[in-house]
Amino acid sequence: MDPTIFHPTFKARPYWWDAIDIDGPEPATELPARADVVIIGGGLTGLNCAIELGRGGARPLVLDAEPLGYGASTRNGGGVSGGNNVGKGLSGAKGRQSPEEMRDWLRAIMGDASEGLAHIEALVAREGIDCHYARTGRFVGAWTPKHYAGMAAKIDTLNEFAAADAHMLPRERQREEIASDYYHGGMVVNRTGKIHPGLYHRGLMAAARRHGATLMGRTRAGALTRIADGWRVETSRGPVEAGEVVIATNGYTGALTPDLKRRLIPVASHIIATEELDPALAASLIPKQRTLADSRRILCYYRMSPDNRRVIFGGRARFTQITPEVSAPILHAMMLERWPQLKGARITHAWTGNVAFAFDYLPHMGVTPKGLHYAMACNGAGVAMLSYLGAELGKKLLGKSNRMPVFDGRDFPTRPFYTGRPWMLPMVGNWYRFRDWLDRRAA
Repeated sequence: MDPTIFHPTFKARPYWWDAIDIDGPEPATELPARADVVIIGGGLTGLNCAIELGRGGARPLVLDAEPLGYGASTRNGGGVSGGNNVGKGLSGAKGRQSPEEMRDWLRAIMGDASEGLAHIEALVAREGIDCHYARTGRFVGAWTPKHYAGMAAKIDTLNEFAAADAHMLPRERQREEIASDYYHGGMVVNRTGKIHPGLYHRGLMAAARRHGATLMGRTRAGALTRIADGWRVETSRGPVEAGEVVIATNGYTGALTPDLKRRLIPVASHIIATEELDPALAASLIPKQRTLADSRRILCYYRMSPDNRRVIFGGRARFTQITPEVSAPILHAMMLERWPQLKGARITHAWTGNVAFAFDYLPHMGVTPKGLHYAMACNGAGVAMLSYLGAELGKKLLGKSNRMPVFDGRDFPTRPFYTGRPWMLPMVGNWYRFRDWLDRRAA
């Protein structure tokens, strides 16, 4: 490994894990013979669902094949969306020809998506979760002047339907938000936040247990069989019966539920953390401490660590799984394109995790034809979206929802012959890189 890029203490694991004992032993928990609800997946979706179920008097069991929180729930960048990036492809607008129909559709999906931020803020306050949550806002840099114009054209929609509290920032004022001239201005979205993913997940675990949920990591779910009063779930620790089963596996959905797997596109997202920077340099990079992203097809997203000493820089170094030793130099180069002043800053951590996209770019919640409940397809906004949908699914199972989210029961599309193995992603990635290069060259 290049010593000018990698710090001697380099770890191929998430920076967030330094604050949590994810490799520690599981509590000595006995598998119950029966639970009201078995939740497969111990991430943000599953735990939020378990918390709501427990608060309502049910006794859920959460299973995860890996240590609880091992997946994307503690591997993400810690951005908390306010619903402003839902429905990127607008494919749900097909058949809505009139302006009124389009507005109604946008109002429904963006309004519901914006509830994710409100849910997290209420949850963190109610459960006393110390996870460095702050509503700091986001700056989205425009890759080209044309991208800037595109953002400006949709800002009224974001403000009206997602209460985004957004405004445009021209290039000549860009350094108010980022110590760089890399972008052509951009959009400031005030109604977004950031969080420490590891501490947030651990806070959810504590809350779920406090409300009566049983959590079991390193316990793989197996065959799911219908029985007279619910389900029989085979696990690596033995069988358990349940009234209902929830699938909360998102980007790690596998062969256990092939019908759901073929509706999701798992995309690898890669992240690095730098060594501690000179305090003055660190303070100058993002003056208002926002999260940052950009309008490129090969997306980058970045922020400072909660102690404001390191850069946490993520993006699609590749669309597929590669080792951190391979992804880290790519991300390091991307970081230097934006901040040349960081030349010499070495990487202490590098990691990867799966996000899950749906073919219509929308989140989904519902029930499979076999009767399994699910909430998934975060489309890159999982901290807020899956926390919210997990909680809404818990309310639904309790029969305590006043209304269902607009994402519940929607058609969950797939493609002919697609089985859930995204063989097309390397080609998509190359095409996106070429389009980004072409756009920038034209600018």
